[in-house]
Amino acid sequence: MALIINDECIACDACREECPTEAIEEGDPIYYIDPDRCTECVNIYDEPACISVCPVDCIIPDKDNVESIAELQFKYKNLQLEE
Repeated sequence: MALIINDECIACDACREECPTEAIEEGDPIYYIDPDRCTECVNIYDEPACISVCPVDCIIPDKDNVESIAELQFKYKNLQLEE
């Protein structure tokens, strides 16, 4: 599943800098994650990079956007083809 950023976000920019698929965008007042680009770092890291650097633990699974590992891997491959 893609991830979302909840209202506890302090817009510190730590997560955006770490996202390898550039899925995190600056919003007003908090950041948001583009579910079409979020792969939860599958095929890149063992865990989502944004979660590991977030100082306030505001990045959580998006229960409305559930994806399997295979779907996340497919999305990652397609993003690589864009580059």
